[in-house]
Amino acid sequence: MNELIESLSWMNDLLFMAESTSTLAPKIDFLHWQVFTITMLAFFGIAAVVIGLYIRYRRKEDHQVTEIFHPPLWMEAAFIAVPFITFMAWFTMGFHDFVWSRTPPKDSLDVYVMGKKWMWKYSYPDGPNMVDTLRVPVGRPVRLLITSRDVIHSFFAPTMRIKQDALPGRYTESWFEATKTGTYPIFCAEYCGLNHSTMIGSIVVMPTREYDAWMDDAKRNTYASRVDLGMTDQQATMATQGARLALEKGCARCHSVDESNASLPPTLGPSWVGLYRSERTLADGSKVIADEAYLTRSMMDPMVELVQGFPPLMPSYQGILQSGEAAALTEYIKTLKKDSPTKLGAR
Repeated sequence: MNELIESLSWMNDLLFMAESTSTLAPKIDFLHWQVFTITMLAFFGIAAVVIGLYIRYRRKEDHQVTEIFHPPLWMEAAFIAVPFITFMAWFTMGFHDFVWSRTPPKDSLDVYVMGKKWMWKYSYPDGPNMVDTLRVPVGRPVRLLITSRDVIHSFFAPTMRIKQDALPGRYTESWFEATKTGTYPIFCAEYCGLNHSTMIGSIVVMPTREYDAWMDDAKRNTYASRVDLGMTDQQATMATQGARLALEKGCARCHSVDESNASLPPTLGPSWVGLYRSERTLADGSKVIADEAYLTRSMMDPMVELVQGFPPLMPSYQGILQSGEAAALTEYIKTLKKDSPTKLGAR
């Protein structure tokens, strides 16, 4: 299959498509080529039939009566079956690729992406913050946790074939695995105001060794700059910033953060210990996985998805927590595993 896709890559130039630089891109391109090719063949085939019928059955005399044609049953069945089978095949392929593109590998590198007028900001959980330039290693899956600080944006990386809306107070998710080193463009694909056209950035895909060296150096610089602002080395990571925020915002009054006090009274909130990626039963009986998107929704709109057995006491933190702070709290919750000694405010 890969050899076939490579042999057809010339069609990208024919269709004015961007270069293919991710593992998702060939899947999208192959489906696109199929739709384009079959659609064009159908168009020219129908046009040829129409022209042939026009020539054969054209009126030759003023009073000539149009011939009546009764198609056989097999022909009528073919007119229905062929398009149906074709579109169902496209649907099956597209759905398979959609599910694949929405299921990031477990070893993915997480990067928080925040859109704001008019720039893209990137935060690595245990590394630096970047503006407009996203650096990733080649050949490693990268999961993007995308949100917005103000209005709706849309993160669009054409060479990676990914496009995902960035919503205020919400986290949406996308992932890609770059296959070629180089620098590739990022755009905002949702009109977001006066300078929408200037909201551009780039993805720098680096060899693994160069990326690791860059990340190590960036971590040292990040820690040094945050220590200058009064933080300890441990506080310089997103998770420890989240622990500090949990104290400042009063989260510990309702949520347990270590196994020693995990049995809080049922009138308070669910324990954070082992919360991440667990299955939660809601008040209406439905179930949801506590991923990044759910945790963020719980902070911003806690009344929408009430956990079964807990009263509606939690206030909304919409407008109180910035996107970066919500991400830091989420990273902290992710560290609170049942066999982890992590405690709130640990230094």
